[in-house]
Amino acid sequence: MKQIQFAFRDDSELSAELNKIRKRNGNNPYSGALIQLYTETLDRDKIEKVCREIRRVIPEAVIAGCSTNGNILNGDFSGGSFVVICTFFEHPSSKVEVLQYAVSADTQKDVTARFREEVLKRPWVKGIELLITIRGMSMSDFCDGLSELPDGIQVFGGGAFCEDLEQDEACVFSSAGGYQEKSVVFILFGGDELHIETSYLTGWKPLGSFLHVTATDGPVLKELNHKPAYDTYYKYLHIQNDENFFSNTLEFPFLYRYNGIDVLRAPTASNPDGSLTMTAAIYQGAEARIAYGDPWTILESAWQEGERLRPFSPDCIFVFSCAGRRTFWGNSKVGKETEPYQNVAPTSGCYTSGEFLRTGKEVIQHNVTQVIAALREGKAKQPTETKNVRDVHQFDGKVSMISRMAAFIKATTEELEEANRKLEEANRRLSKLAVTDALTGIGNKSAYFERIREIDGKIGTEELSFAAAVFDMNGLKSINDNYGHEQGDAAITDMTNALIHVFGRGNLYRIGGDEFIAVLEDEPAAEMDLLFMNLDDLIDQENKTEKSYRMPLSLSKGFASYDRKTDREYLDVFRRADEAMYQDKAQYYRTHDRRGRR
Repeated sequence: MKQIQFAFRDDSELSAELNKIRKRNGNNPYSGALIQLYTETLDRDKIEKVCREIRRVIPEAVIAGCSTNGNILNGDFSGGSFVVICTFFEHPSSKVEVLQYAVSADTQKDVTARFREEVLKRPWVKGIELLITIRGMSMSDFCDGLSELPDGIQVFGGGAFCEDLEQDEACVFSSAGGYQEKSVVFILFGGDELHIETSYLTGWKPLGSFLHVTATDGPVLKELNHKPAYDTYYKYLHIQNDENFFSNTLEFPFLYRYNGIDVLRAPTASNPDGSLTMTAAIYQGAEARIAYGDPWTILESAWQEGERLRPFSPDCIFVFSCAGRRTFWGNSKVGKETEPYQNVAPTSGCYTSGEFLRTGKEVIQHNVTQVIAALREGKAKQPTETKNVRDVHQFDGKVSMISRMAAFIKATTEELEEANRKLEEANRRLSKLAVTDALTGIGNKSAYFERIREIDGKIGTEELSFAAAVFDMNGLKSINDNYGHEQGDAAITDMTNALIHVFGRGNLYRIGGDEFIAVLEDEPAAEMDLLFMNLDDLIDQENKTEKSYRMPLSLSKGFASYDRKTDREYLDVFRRADEAMYQDKAQYYRTHDRRGRR
């Protein structure tokens, strides 16, 4: 694979460069040719004139391109309006093809479905580059549709843009569909000896506390922490809701986790109601943070990524970088973060309004991000000794002031969040203690009264079915008198465990020293009889075990079920259950020594 890149100022320079390429490749056969054209202009006549000249000189080449916010030429920012990247594939099996479709917010699903059908007809496809006009559209359906492509196909690319950040106008064009302002161009790469490695790079770091996404509507982020989303930008950064909102927030996107990776999302507009229009949806329930860019971190990340790509031995590298990164660095310095790739292989690309990358199965739209695609034909070559250009960018242990301040804010924020977590946990424990019986761990009298209020609130307003079972231990006073209160507590605990086993912890309440109540919803009388029998069996088994208090456990019990025809409040049911319990207790003491009664 060979690549030639150039910028041109006028028609004669374009023709001269193309003819040089034509002459140079005259005796070097190639299997396919791709010419990518990136331009900051939206002038249709100029773009079509350039495309005609390319077809005249190199008619066999496929052409694809888009309008941009700036271009990358030989790993650096190109100040020219037009950049041409000519890639020639040399292996006989290598293929490149271009498809183009008109696309709108309403047709995304249909377009991706049609495109998937075309890809399935081409089993040789290994990678897909896309260029698309996305301004003013949520790309969620588009990304979902591309995520259904066969596994293993790489997807990468960017959104068309223009020189003015505030404009929505953009265009794409190709030899397959010509110039279009609402369209997507797909470049298909494949072949037995074609290899593609993709990745992405942010370098942006989270700042401050987590913000909970509490209300969304598709691509509209409505609320953070139950407040209008715009308030976050004004509160923390004093960014005004005016005509400069978009450009001012590009450097401070939201960072959140999506499908296991960090994703940056930048708003395209702030609305009168305080909501933010995003280029893609952030799901409700997500936790996001404002992110910031630090030059040292970004450059270090870029050099690390360049070194990671070196063993892959790419023949060329395509970079789709967010326009926000160009704004962050400025034209004179933005090339510093693409230079590391040029140190590995010829690097070209453009500045976009959104970046696309398939990670695993999912195609994800990014913002304020670099998407990198490295291509190679044949086996990886042994890396050659290369002068370490990075020497001129050594950091020598220096850390920028913004990095130090961000580290300080991060540490203090984490300390505050940890303190808040501990406070919340303490409050949860206190709340639980307030309604939990200390000895048995079941609900106490306060919890019981709260349950009664809930039931009384339902009586007469909806279909309701519940039963109340009242229990009173027999002979607890004898255990306390003969063996001490510690043994009495042990007996209460053993009885509680038997009750929990039958009725469930959440339905039980201890309302006195040896008095318990179970409140069960949707429990008919026949089932309550069965539960009582199970309880008797369990207590009999418990009495066969050796106990330090050496007295058998015994329980008087009674229950009543709610009758919606006669009962007007919970107390009506309780009274009947309590009367049944005292009848059972009276029966017990007819056969037991009444002196054991408490």
